[in-house]
Amino acid sequence: MKAAVLKAPHQIEILEWESAGLKPDEVRIQVKVCGICGTDQHIYHGNPGSAAVIPPIVLGHELAGVVTECGEHVQQLQIGDRVSIDPNIYCGGCRYCRNGQPHLCDNLQAVGVTRDGGMGEYCVAPAANCYLLPDSLSFVEGAMVEPLGCVLHGFKKVDIRPIHTVLLIGGGFIGQLFLQLLKRQGVARIVVSEPAIEKHEALLALGADEVVQPTALIVEQLRARFDIVIECVGRKESMELAFDAASKGGQVLLFGVANPSTQIQVSPFAIFTKELRIMGSFINPYTHEEAIALVEQRLVKVEPLISHRFSLDEVPQIMSTYAQMNVTKGVIVYPS
Repeated sequence: MKAAVLKAPHQIEILEWESAGLKPDEVRIQVKVCGICGTDQHIYHGNPGSAAVIPPIVLGHELAGVVTECGEHVQQLQIGDRVSIDPNIYCGGCRYCRNGQPHLCDNLQAVGVTRDGGMGEYCVAPAANCYLLPDSLSFVEGAMVEPLGCVLHGFKKVDIRPIHTVLLIGGGFIGQLFLQLLKRQGVARIVVSEPAIEKHEALLALGADEVVQPTALIVEQLRARFDIVIECVGRKESMELAFDAASKGGQVLLFGVANPSTQIQVSPFAIFTKELRIMGSFINPYTHEEAIALVEQRLVKVEPLISHRFSLDEVPQIMSTYAQMNVTKGVIVYPS
């Protein structure tokens, strides 16, 4: 098959690549759409993903496609089934798996991270990680189920009530997913901090009550105003803003993926006196089915949020210039 192969940091090439062999409990999928995640960019630049990445490897953990081959023990899927893939594979035996926290698995494997993923024409995945797509969902929507599942995991960590005011830091794709879930839940007010003025209109249309640019003056005005702060960027200044903007008794969800070397300045005394609740959110333990239902029932829109569609051949150039391309969300679309 043809695949975009990560050979080393900053080095992706389009190669003829051998698709992995099929184990009895696995299926082979002809990939139709693969999302480009911020984590793919982290890996491209030499940082870890959800697990350690060892090149050469085919990236891409947000994917949907058609089953073309089934292992001998697979019963729940058939050739021709349209599926969305939950990429995360848990061992089932470590202390975290056995205590209801499988996403913290000591032996975590993942399609597109520790084994070849969706940036190739075919992909092999455990049948247990494949979810049937309703006919009403497109393959683009099927690929976007994975990031929506991750957002759902973070969303469920937060105690959300109708009286709460919410600050969303970052109005990109992830922020737009959070915005829709918050609007559906019902809160008193949602403010989005987003520097790109061209995104403001779309954020207001999705339900934001106010969208601001994080200038020094605005940041000062946001201080200690919000019951809930959700950080979707992963930068030093945006994470520090999250703590400053939280009010007494506030909840801070750090969802954006920071560079492993990033350090932030936080006042322990402020955490103490405001009695802040601080949470992280890592991947998407068993949220895939619910995410599919949200998209199928049109309670969350994902396809209109796609800003760029690429071919597989464009991937090396895209990955090297992604930060300069002003992409809200990009997907690789394979020929029908």
